[in-house]
Amino acid sequence: MHGSGNDFILVDGLADPAAAQAAAAHAAALCDRHFGIGADGVVLVLPGTRAPLRMSIFNPDGSEAEMCGNGIRCFARYVYESRLINDLEFPVETLAGLVRPRLNLHNGAVHSVSVDMGAPRLQAGDIPMDWPTSPVLEQPLQVGKQTVKVTCLSMGNPHCVVYVEDVAHFPVQQLGRQIEQHPAFPKRVNVEFAQVLDRQQVRARVWERGAGETLACGTGAAAIAVASALTNRTERQMTVSLPGGPLALAWQADNRVIMTGPAEYVFEGRISP
Repeated sequence: MHGSGNDFILVDGLADPAAAQAAAAHAAALCDRHFGIGADGVVLVLPGTRAPLRMSIFNPDGSEAEMCGNGIRCFARYVYESRLINDLEFPVETLAGLVRPRLNLHNGAVHSVSVDMGAPRLQAGDIPMDWPTSPVLEQPLQVGKQTVKVTCLSMGNPHCVVYVEDVAHFPVQQLGRQIEQHPAFPKRVNVEFAQVLDRQQVRARVWERGAGETLACGTGAAAIAVASALTNRTERQMTVSLPGGPLALAWQADNRVIMTGPAEYVFEGRISP
């Protein structure tokens, strides 16, 4: 499945627990686009303890991520259409806590999925980031031989937003890798490179921790929305356009961020690790 081009191998661990265990163990091999299936991550549907279902997600380097906004939209559509859940809105257990997706129907079919991404965490220790002050807004960060201004926060996983004038021609691969592994981020970090178009539109590219550059990142888009409003670049309701397509974001008055976007099937298959 994919959400705005951010693609995932989804494995139903309720139907086959052994398959889910194998997928988690072999995530790096499965995500390899030459010798495996190819994906930005492996998403597992598992039984929950604090909610009926739990989502686990593994990066292409084999590490486990706390949350994934595009992944949970795919998860939500799958469990609803597989009749594992009957409600249009329901809690999902993740390493970042309970997350509530809501399915939006058109003529009885799933048209898009909205996700309550929760409230942003702005304290450096909650990101986590080794930094002397909080919040980390427009702070100079030494990266190699250059200094970039960063705005950092957590959306259940760590994010670092860098504003640029021309994101299409920005060296995302080089700088993204350097910032991801910067010693200021003890658990590494997802990096968003954002170009503000107007008060309600931002164009962006994302370097995902453990995955490299991807076509979209839901938590990254949420981080951009919060960072852009905090630095007075945009309104609190906006569109983030990523290479894989646009995502609608709203940072509500109750401090929670709502993201809306697509979730699509690509194919089904079988593989033996």
